[in-house]
Amino acid sequence: MTDRLYGGIDIAMKVPSHQYQATIAFYRDTIGLKEFIDKAPAIGFELGPNKLWIDEAPMMSQAEIWLELFTGDFDDAAAHLEKSGVVRCDTIEPLPEGFKGGWITSPANIIHMVREPEAW
Repeated sequence: MTDRLYGGIDIAMKVPSHQYQATIAFYRDTIGLKEFIDKAPAIGFELGPNKLWIDEAPMMSQAEIWLELFTGDFDDAAAHLEKSGVVRCDTIEPLPEGFKGGWITSPANIIHMVREPEAW
């Protein structure tokens, strides 16, 4: 166990275009989650202490969940993950130049953003 990583607050759901509007309506109208938009074009919902972001992903055929992990030192965490054999997949979605974070995948192919909290 390492103290280098801890759970973040963001959960991203990448949804194919043919399911996007129905998914937004499900969380907003059926479930009744409070909607907010501060990272357009993604739609955000309050999910307890977390934020659920729903992104339209036209290139996908099925929905995926992406999770967030925080670290106080990305370089240290990245070295730990590499030493542990964790696969980096930074090409999955571009991040801003100089961003203190990156993308990894779990053995079950769940995408995780690992970042310093102030990086976003």
